Formats: sequence, structure tokens, C-alpha cells
Amino acid sequence: MTADKDFALLIERASAVQGNRQLSRSAEAGGVGAALLTDKGNIYTGVCIDTPCSMGFCAEHAAAAAMVTAGESRIVKLVAVGSGSIPVPPCGRCREFLVQLDDDNRFCRVLLPDGSVRTLKELLPYMWNEPKEGDA
Repeated sequence: MTADKDFALLIERASAVQGNRQLSRSAEAGGVGAALLTDKGNIYTGVCIDTPCSMGFCAEHAAAAAMVTAGESRIVKLVAVGSGSIPVPPCGRCREFLVQLDDDNRFCRVLLPDGSVRTLKELLPYMWNEPKEGDA
């Protein structure tokens, strides 16, 4: 699979929020920006917040939090970008977090650095909570 016009828009939106900024002596934000498209056609964005002691969180988490705050949970497409608007894959923690927000998020399409597109399920091939045939 390859990228499409939705991904171009998501790159644009993620790039618009991405950009390093110092928050305090020990915290910074914006090294990565993310944009996700929901099944309702809405786009939510977020940036990473980097702090000492592993208390920060990823841009994908921030975008997902905005989505959930708005009452949505189903992600159709996702892009995260670093410096130069280059796509970066979601980390393992983000992959797991996103698929737990909605069972159908395992089919969310993710743009990778080489321009290819994979689903979260493909990026998490041995999901511990994969729905079984007949599960609701």
C-alpha cells in the first residue's frame, strides 16, 4: 500500500504543530507532531512532551487524547512527523495504546518513513488481545 491525499493532509497538519520548543529548564515539546483521521472525518493533532523521569508522552498520545476528549475513539489513518516533516513510525507503546482505544483501530493505516502504509495490526502482529471469531 502507498500513501494517498489524506496522508498528504495529515502530514501538513502534523508538520504545522511539530517544532521543538523549550517548556521549562527540563522539559521540551514538539520534537514530533502527529495527526490522526477518525472514522467521522475529523483530524486531531498533538505533539510529544519530553520530560525527565519518563513522565512525558508521545505526539500520538496527545492526538488520541484530543480525539477521546471530543468523544471519538476510531482512528482510520495516522501520521507522525519529525524534523523536516519526515514521517516516523509510532513506538511500540503508542501502537499498543491506540489499538486499545477501539478494537477497530487495529485496521488504522499508518504512513511509514519509506512512504509505505501498514495497519497497526501489521505493526503489532502478535496482539495479546486480538478479538476472536464471534467476539462482540
